[in-house]
Amino acid sequence: MDIRISVEKRLGDFSLQADVAMAGERIGIFGPSGSGKSTLVGFLAGLQQPDRGEISVDGDSLFSSSKRINVPPEQRRIAIVFQQHCLFPHLDVKTNLLYGYRRCKPEHRSIDFDALVEVLNLRDLLRRGISNLSGGEKQRVALGRALLSNPRLLLMDEPLSALDDTLRFQIIPYLKRVSEQLRIPYLFISHSLVETRLMADQVVVVSGGAIVAQTTSEQLARSRMDLSPVGYINLLKLTRRRRANDLYAYRWGAGELLISAGSEQHEALFELSSKDIILCKKHPEVISARNLLQCTVTSTFISGNKVGVELASGEGRLVAEVVNQAADELDIGVGSELYAAIKASAFRRRG
Repeated sequence: MDIRISVEKRLGDFSLQADVAMAGERIGIFGPSGSGKSTLVGFLAGLQQPDRGEISVDGDSLFSSSKRINVPPEQRRIAIVFQQHCLFPHLDVKTNLLYGYRRCKPEHRSIDFDALVEVLNLRDLLRRGISNLSGGEKQRVALGRALLSNPRLLLMDEPLSALDDTLRFQIIPYLKRVSEQLRIPYLFISHSLVETRLMADQVVVVSGGAIVAQTTSEQLARSRMDLSPVGYINLLKLTRRRRANDLYAYRWGAGELLISAGSEQHEALFELSSKDIILCKKHPEVISARNLLQCTVTSTFISGNKVGVELASGEGRLVAEVVNQAADELDIGVGSELYAAIKASAFRRRG
């Protein structure tokens, strides 16, 4: 999908000026609270009107101040899911889901109700009242209602912000599954870098009412490594779990990773901070860390006063960080052989 936005808007003391062209199926809008992300999305959905400018989707003009075009929201075929679910409390789940579907023109009805219910795992919830749902269930219903309006584009405006970490990482697989199986492109708006990396390929960065960067989610994470108190977050989807005494062992790279906070599931998502990886030039004689990986340096990058070091162990990849002095003392360069030491307690399970 091709999206073009070139707009200006003043809201009191806040001014938004955006000129960006986006192309893709999984696009992220990233930035801190108050940066203008939601305002930008509101322009695209038709919920707010710019002072001047142009907005188009796949060549269709949705707004043009010069041509006096402003397509009403209900005619744009753009659905939006907000931070709050905004479900109708007097309707059950099934009736909420069908609300948009019944108002969609028959020629646009390409999404099958039963198929969507299966994708979002809503079958057992259809007769429930909204007040009898958990936060995660409500957000899945809100997503289903938006999708059953059969939009050409889905906007998700901080859809996970109101959920705790457990629910947040339970919902993300549903969001991704919808995109993959129903082939609906989306814009995912968030101030969370981890969420953005999991949900988006291309990212538009918004700050102070302006577009300050357009990059990939991976490049964004590397560029912000020195700005984050947790550094760069390695996202590891690990499989083939087994018990190893009081630890969990997962297949990874050329061997296994030993983790204390494992899961009874055979597949799980873990976070590992670049700050929690200690690099050694030689094999240490004795070390308390349960993971000692022999790795090859495949690339390095600079982020502020830190050096990011990409490591390969078989097919596995990790990013560690060191200060410049350490990089010099270890003589780190592409092709260098290093040992990476990681505590079993350094991994945080996320799904």
